[in-house]
Amino acid sequence: MTNDPTDPGAVAPKTQRPCPICRKPAVDRYRPFCSARCADVDLGRWFTEAYRIPGAEAEEAEDPPPAGPPRGPDDDG
Repeated sequence: MTNDPTDPGAVAPKTQRPCPICRKPAVDRYRPFCSARCADVDLGRWFTEAYRIPGAEAEEAEDPPPAGPPRGPDDDG
């Protein structure tokens, strides 16, 4: 296979994007990162909620019902 754009069997070369953490060239084994370290840094950012996906604000639940002893069938109510 060739990279000749006029060849119908040509394969376009991969666009190399830098590692999103340190900006070094990405390595196939850790793509899109350059190393296991950068992949772990990214995962840690997700775990600590440093990254957030925007969305609608969650509605707060209404006041919960008052807590009390459970009522049985013999209770007058």
